[in-house]
Amino acid sequence: MSDIRGVRKDRIGTVVSDRMDKTVVVAIEIIKQHPLYGRRVRRTRRFKAHDEQNQCKKGDRVLIVETRPLSREKRWRVAEIIERAR
Repeated sequence: MSDIRGVRKDRIGTVVSDRMDKTVVVAIEIIKQHPLYGRRVRRTRRFKAHDEQNQCKKGDRVLIVETRPLSREKRWRVAEIIERAR
């Protein structure tokens, strides 16, 4: 059995809200196939992520990583900004 401590989940998503202080809402889009009908279905999940310097703006593509609970809904933090919004 391998040791899984220290392995954190990471996701790439788009910032959809930056109105809170030190917090951004990141939407992650998953395209998966419907189990019965076979059609590809788009699913969106929203995560609240910690942004210490308030650097992220709406529309940025960011990498978020899992972390300890920082508040009631915040369990992710922004690791890097991959692409700035135009």
